[in-house]
Amino acid sequence: MTDEKPQDAPFMRRIQTFMRRSSPFTTSQKQGMADFSARYLLPRSREPFNAPQVFGRKAPLTVEIGFGMGYSLAEMAQTAPERDFIGIEIHEPGVAQLCFELGTRDISNVRILDEDALELLDLRFADGSIDTVQLYFPDPWQKARHYKRRFVNAENAALIRRKLRTGGVFHMATDWENYAEWMLEHMEAAPGYENMAGKGHYAERPDYRPLTKFEKRGQKLGHGVWDLLYRAV
Repeated sequence: MTDEKPQDAPFMRRIQTFMRRSSPFTTSQKQGMADFSARYLLPRSREPFNAPQVFGRKAPLTVEIGFGMGYSLAEMAQTAPERDFIGIEIHEPGVAQLCFELGTRDISNVRILDEDALELLDLRFADGSIDTVQLYFPDPWQKARHYKRRFVNAENAALIRRKLRTGGVFHMATDWENYAEWMLEHMEAAPGYENMAGKGHYAERPDYRPLTKFEKRGQKLGHGVWDLLYRAV
């Protein structure tokens, strides 16, 4: 008998950490899908992800989970051409907007996957193949009965640790203090990680993470944002 998982095996069902939402496309989003999706949006597949084949080179790989409308991801990729980026998002207008942002700026080092991030990480990405995983402003699931749907938990931390290379970074950010405390508690207990800001501490926002318009608005209102950076050891 073999312990290997067949390529067409059904994915073990997990509690979903996201909620699908839909809204009409804007003019730019329609253009993004019509003109640029063929270049940036990768076809759905269960084949192992081959970054050098996709990007035509070997480079450090950053995977962002839930990039929203994609503005900050496009900015990060444009200012770090030496890196390759995979953005994962199931919100169709966000996918379309990122296609527009990338295409109109002719950014070449980003590709998009539009499926469940946990499923993709588990089935398609080889262990030790990712340099950085980014989780910025995920759904906080603020009601206590929904805490089980929060992305950051022991199981998901272990999955991401397997996919990160040794020395790779899991970078989280949230504007919900309760979720920040939750993240800190779970990540401090997760094996194989080192808090880059020191045990029990939050990190300063790195220069490479752009301020979003919502973050800027929140700062003016006195709202906090908490960054957490954990190195795979």
